[in-house]
Amino acid sequence: MDNAPLFTNDAIVFGLLMLALGFVFYTENIKAGFWRKFYKFVPALLMCYLIPAIFNSMGLISDKVSQLYFVASRYLLPAALVLMTLSIDLKGIFNLGPKALIMFFTGTIGIIIGGPIAILLISLFSPETVGGVGFDAVWRGLSTLAGSWIGGGANQAAMLEIYQYNPEKYGGMVLVDIVVANIWMAIILLGIGKNQRIDDWFKADNSAIEELKETVSAFAKKVSRNPTLTDLMIIITLAFVPVGIAHWGAEGIATFLKENVAAVADTSSALSSFSSKFFWMITIATAIGILLSYTKAKNYEGAGASKIGSVFIYILVATIGMKMDLSKIIENPGLIMIGLVWMAIHAGLLILVAKLIKAPFFFLAVGSQANVGGAASAPVVAAAFHPSLATVGVLLAVFGYVVGTYGAILCTILMEMASRV
Repeated sequence: MDNAPLFTNDAIVFGLLMLALGFVFYTENIKAGFWRKFYKFVPALLMCYLIPAIFNSMGLISDKVSQLYFVASRYLLPAALVLMTLSIDLKGIFNLGPKALIMFFTGTIGIIIGGPIAILLISLFSPETVGGVGFDAVWRGLSTLAGSWIGGGANQAAMLEIYQYNPEKYGGMVLVDIVVANIWMAIILLGIGKNQRIDDWFKADNSAIEELKETVSAFAKKVSRNPTLTDLMIIITLAFVPVGIAHWGAEGIATFLKENVAAVADTSSALSSFSSKFFWMITIATAIGILLSYTKAKNYEGAGASKIGSVFIYILVATIGMKMDLSKIIENPGLIMIGLVWMAIHAGLLILVAKLIKAPFFFLAVGSQANVGGAASAPVVAAAFHPSLATVGVLLAVFGYVVGTYGAILCTILMEMASRV
């Protein structure tokens, strides 16, 4: 294990993360001088992500000994999804049109073709980096990246099982996954601060997105009130009772499928991702939020439901940032370079298609993160545009889980062929 961080007590670590979030929000609210200029170029959301990464890189904290990411992703994320979905305009989301799906599948294709192209390009300069024989073959390890970057953790585990990469070397692939995916997420967060300029360059029509945001904002304004203690307690109830139901349902469904569907129980099967409790937890929480949006619970948006959901999301962002160790970027330059070239192809294809179909940057960002980041990151990125859009990220991330293993298998076949050229 690496050297232990200075702070291993999660109460202290959580205090540091909250200090980082408080610092960012306080300084962002200063409308003059240095900070006004600073946040003109660097989005606050990116800083909420980078400061914990700096803490990790300095050895103050570490995600390896902290349980905060687990708590945030398993408890606060589903709660946030319920609260942000309360005021959802489902018809408005469907009115966003097919461009969201087009950009999502473009991102998937970018990962599928990016792997083999990266291997071919890197082999020209450093053939040993993409070599290896038997279970040490680099393409086997890269298959786990494909699973993670199209679907998520369950798909990644399935690819490790299918292609049997050397477990002793697997840590190197996990490092590439974390470093490259987080660098790309940081770039996307940077782009959110300039999304209007990017949309102008794409010549994108984002009227449907603006209409959806205005509809939700108008509803929130109409039902807005100064929240009482009762309001806040009911909002917390509406958030965490569904979290409990989601965990209970996820455990039951995942266990039932493992015990009764052979293809799900088989970890080498493309359907094994349906055994993921996290997948079902996110799906159930979102479904409950959508159902509640058709009841009077929707009116609690006026008492600040989505704002509380946003607090949970920002805590999640800080814990995601804590997983990034900036000093690791140069630890395995060959594999990191493969990952960077791979992600550049994914990004380049998304930019090309967005330009061709005049898709807003929102669809590019969320379509990419639904693949690369999965259900933990896609809603974060979507909510950065507006809390009402978080559900779009979740729905696309669910697609990622479904197609993840199939897409990763296709990518791996192509990578194996490329490594033998």
